[in-house]
Amino acid sequence: MTRFQPMTNTNTLQAVLLMLGLAGAGVLRAAEAPKSPYAEPKAAAAAQPQQYPKVTLSTWYEVDPNWPERPTGIQWGRTPGIAVDSKDQVWVFTRAEPPVQIYSAEGRFIHAWGVGLIGTKETGLGSHQIKIDTLGKIWLADVADHVVVQVTPEGKVLKTLGTRGEPGCDEKHLNKPTDMAITPDGQVFVSDGYGNARIVHYDADGQFVKAWGKLGTGPGEFSLPHAIVVDSKGKLYVADRNNARVQVFDQDGKFLDQWQNLIVPWGLCITPKDEIWVCGCSPMPWRETDNALSCPPKDQVFMKFDTSGKALQIWTVPKGEDDEEQPGELNWVHGIAVDSKGNIYATDIMGQRAQKFVRKN
Repeated sequence: MTRFQPMTNTNTLQAVLLMLGLAGAGVLRAAEAPKSPYAEPKAAAAAQPQQYPKVTLSTWYEVDPNWPERPTGIQWGRTPGIAVDSKDQVWVFTRAEPPVQIYSAEGRFIHAWGVGLIGTKETGLGSHQIKIDTLGKIWLADVADHVVVQVTPEGKVLKTLGTRGEPGCDEKHLNKPTDMAITPDGQVFVSDGYGNARIVHYDADGQFVKAWGKLGTGPGEFSLPHAIVVDSKGKLYVADRNNARVQVFDQDGKFLDQWQNLIVPWGLCITPKDEIWVCGCSPMPWRETDNALSCPPKDQVFMKFDTSGKALQIWTVPKGEDDEEQPGELNWVHGIAVDSKGNIYATDIMGQRAQKFVRKN
């Protein structure tokens, strides 16, 4: 019996063809032999790094570490409120005497007033929020004395809503009011806020019109209504802080919409273009130690919306550590204002200051 010897030639296919008498026919030449799948590939050309265009298309912000130039003797405590007037002057509302301080957009100190105007409590003055109406009058929310006051730009009291020093929940009393929105014709809507869970409507003469809302989580209910603004069409936007949403109403108190799953809103402001700015933190759960949601917050966020609730912009700021805050960080951001150039001014509670974030791009 003829035995086939094992083939040791590496080109086994060619050897088989030779045995079959086909190799001489040129059916398969060595150059055409299939390549081993384990053969080393030819060295690839060196990869060239991608040259990305270093262009930032998004708007961004850079803190001005020298803003403002605060004179010796002008103090800041916990600072909850801030507003910008038609001249781009910046009004800071702080828990120190004097509580109302005015600076130019460049940071120059202009004036301060209000000693003895705001009530006191265990954490200092009851300063909470400041607004400027279309006539240039100043409105202040005082959570210690349970009132909202209208004053001249020099600090003379013109009108008081609520009963000073007396908390309550009726036509003549407020309970730790947090903010106010003023329409061009002088209607005032107060977020009555820490002690109550309602919005209170006053007419241009300061007379009670109506109130709506109660403690809860449903549409039209509130858990710490913390800030309020009104747009050019008369719609009201309320920072329903503990419920981590912004609620929208008409002036009769009819619920229109809610924006949730986006931000825990602490402060609101609105531009002449009806751009609604919100400051606060990203959504977070309640903790056993929380008396109010997000105290302390896990981060610090600015967001801009249109009146339909569409998010137009977001910018985050590092959260500072207590007593170690650096320029550009915020620690319990509370108030927000935007000037005509799009610069953001923000105040914080634990950081005890106001800062300017200069718009870039």
